[in-house]
Amino acid sequence: MAAAVLDEARQAYATHRWDVAHEGFAAVAATSELEVGDLAAFADAAWWLGRTDESLELSEQLYRRCLQGDQTPAAARLAVEIGFLWLIRGEQRIGAGWISRANRLLAEAPECPEQGYLGYLAAWDALTTARFDDAQAIAQQMQALAARYDDPTLGAMGLVLEGLAAVRSGEVTRGLALCDEAMLPVHAGDVVPNWAGNLYCLIMALCFELADIERARAWTDATERWCDQFSNAAMFTGICPVPVAVEVVAAGYYEIGELRRARGDDAGAEQAFARAHELGRDPQPGLALLRLAQGDVGAARAALQAALAAAGPPLTRMPLLTALVEVAAASDDAELARSSAQELTRIATAFATPGIRARAASATGIAHLLAGEPEQALAPLRDACRSWRALRCRCELARAQSRLARALDAVGDREAAARERQQARATFEELGAQGDLAALAGDPAARPAPGGLTDREVEVLCLVADGASNATIADRLTISERTVERHVSNIFHKLDVSSRTQAARLAFDHGLVGGTT
Repeated sequence: MAAAVLDEARQAYATHRWDVAHEGFAAVAATSELEVGDLAAFADAAWWLGRTDESLELSEQLYRRCLQGDQTPAAARLAVEIGFLWLIRGEQRIGAGWISRANRLLAEAPECPEQGYLGYLAAWDALTTARFDDAQAIAQQMQALAARYDDPTLGAMGLVLEGLAAVRSGEVTRGLALCDEAMLPVHAGDVVPNWAGNLYCLIMALCFELADIERARAWTDATERWCDQFSNAAMFTGICPVPVAVEVVAAGYYEIGELRRARGDDAGAEQAFARAHELGRDPQPGLALLRLAQGDVGAARAALQAALAAAGPPLTRMPLLTALVEVAAASDDAELARSSAQELTRIATAFATPGIRARAASATGIAHLLAGEPEQALAPLRDACRSWRALRCRCELARAQSRLARALDAVGDREAAARERQQARATFEELGAQGDLAALAGDPAARPAPGGLTDREVEVLCLVADGASNATIADRLTISERTVERHVSNIFHKLDVSSRTQAARLAFDHGLVGGTT
């Protein structure tokens, strides 16, 4: 009877029916000791079902069995895998202890592919500390070991790591080509499934980092097809092994915060960002943008500048700079927008993915708007709109359209501005982007602006019409009194008036304030 159950469990494991395999192995293990191969399958099935504590316990049993059987390389590889699982769960001391065991076991051992699996962790450490040359060197050593010992799993791991290091050091085309090559044996089924899933996660994270939306969609589809092979699997049923990876859970809470912020749920966003931070994910730039939406421009700016001071490689700076441009727009700081846009443009030149180029183009357009150069803003904003449309990023497209509408208003093309603004509003309404809708509704450029006034000049004029002093206007708009004085002088010149009273009357006549707005 036990033999029949064991045979069924083995067949179920071979066909990725993890639940059936787990049930069978558990039944046999309750009455007798499993063979080493069956114990490994039992631990693996538990892992795929999301029973990570049980899987770790079984793997530790397997490790001891391998040591007793004088299978040092196998024991070392298990130690690496166990240590890796503890590390991604956030248990650094336990994980480091297992990695130390693996190092000790392999220190005096002859060359073997297991040394490459240990190298994976060293390469990853080099990646996370921006030692990209070191990471590539280790990854290439892994590939050499894989070739000598015909280990496609190790080879794929080495290619992905080399690709990641190449991309982050600025060799985007070569790096992405290496990553694509690495996934060929994964698709062919030649890579051990748990490591294959990890490689999928790394590729998806890279796509997100590069704002490479089309590649992310393609790999998401590939991941879903790959996951369809596995019955009743909890791991990798989406993109990443959320049940065990603390870092992934933290990133998930951050994205929840971003979604809630976009929908105007400030309390919910605050809660999600706090949870992400608690789990180790810096809540910026999302938290700073939340503060900006709440009207605390100073806090938003300080948070982003502090985050940028600690940020290292260009790709980690990109989202922070994108948010800082929004802060510059809210505080009428043309110089801050210009310098941020210039750095984004340098990043876009180096990494050159459509998503990064679109961000840089949008930032450049905003900088020109703030500098009172709407004509120069038109081309980059139109480029941004084309890119976001091609990438099917509807919310980003709508945001670029709202900025393009401002530029068109400023150059006098009211009809085209109205079309862009109408499309942006429809998208925001459909997506439930309440914060963007509120910003669009309060956009002074949506009203007929006399004399070719800029967006900020219309805002200042409206406050002048309300009887606000320069000091009050400066406080309300979070700008300096000197800047307010410059705006008032420009308004008087463009409207051909000589007093605040005359300027206010024109504001009422054009429906910028009063009952007609």
